[in-house]
Amino acid sequence: MASSKVARLRQQQASGTACITGKEPLISADAGDSDSEKDRGLKDFDIIKTIGTGTFGRVCLCREKSTGKYGAMKILAIGDVIRLKQVEHVKNEKNILQEVRHPFIISLRWHYRDDTCLYMLFDYVCGGELFSYLRNAGRFSNSTANFYTAEIVLALEYLHSQSVVYRDLKPENLLLDRDGHLKITDFGFAKKLTDRTWTLCGTPEYLAPEIIQSKGHNKAVDWWALGVLIYEMLAGYPPFFDDNPFGIYEKILAGKIEWPRHLDPVAKDLIKKLLVQDRTKRLGNMKNGADDVKRHRWFKGIEWQDVFYRKLKPPIVPRISYDGDTRNFDEYPEADWKAAPSVAEADQKLFDDF
Repeated sequence: MASSKVARLRQQQASGTACITGKEPLISADAGDSDSEKDRGLKDFDIIKTIGTGTFGRVCLCREKSTGKYGAMKILAIGDVIRLKQVEHVKNEKNILQEVRHPFIISLRWHYRDDTCLYMLFDYVCGGELFSYLRNAGRFSNSTANFYTAEIVLALEYLHSQSVVYRDLKPENLLLDRDGHLKITDFGFAKKLTDRTWTLCGTPEYLAPEIIQSKGHNKAVDWWALGVLIYEMLAGYPPFFDDNPFGIYEKILAGKIEWPRHLDPVAKDLIKKLLVQDRTKRLGNMKNGADDVKRHRWFKGIEWQDVFYRKLKPPIVPRISYDGDTRNFDEYPEADWKAAPSVAEADQKLFDDF
């Protein structure tokens, strides 16, 4: 099954819960808030074009008038956020992004709200989605998949050290910067965890068994998703797929995986240890945490400090002509987001802390 077919399935699936995600790319930042950034208003930006859309918002390339610096603004209609019961998810996203700082994770630069929309500003990461490169290549080589996985492992290790579970790992949520390094994006399903949570969140092909079974889940779901992602990068399609979400769920719970003949046996061993139904025996979720993943034979020879400091040579370097180049993103129809209706004062109060 071609990855493009899987992409269509992902975009077409409807799961009966507003929490199951469609394709909504976000754009990333390296810098935190400064006082001057906090003082900004919408009037300080030119909105240029849409570079991503989702169920209740869009991401637009923008340029700051005073500096000419490009950014990406996520614009969410408050009415739609409330109607789709996403208030807590949006607040979690903003609060977590304010706290996290890591080379392979987006950082929130500025946020704002008015009586119609919520706004979050990120640096513009111009390389586009890893998904696009995977779709064009069909599948990645073992070394290419290994490079991206190493950067993701460090990002997950950091998030988990901050008691954050990400819950939406997939190629669509991984962006390449202009040098070819990863940025994990779209924290709409991320959550601070003290113990377990029960919300059905994620993309069907990437859901861990314990999420589907509503047993309560924790950070172990991110390591399951990593196993799915490695398989998809190496095979060109995920290990569990079907024409509808419930068919996917049945296959995940059955746990039967068909292995392509060309798959590297050491990579296969890692995937098997990540796709373990019993989360207490899942690699990454045992006593040594992420260290068990980092010490796996597939990463033999990797200097993890070099990974962190972005010293490894990226296998793909995006084509970029200038800072505001959008060639690496899909074209989206423009819509007048300014036409979103104002919401009642009681609804605005839900976002007093935004």
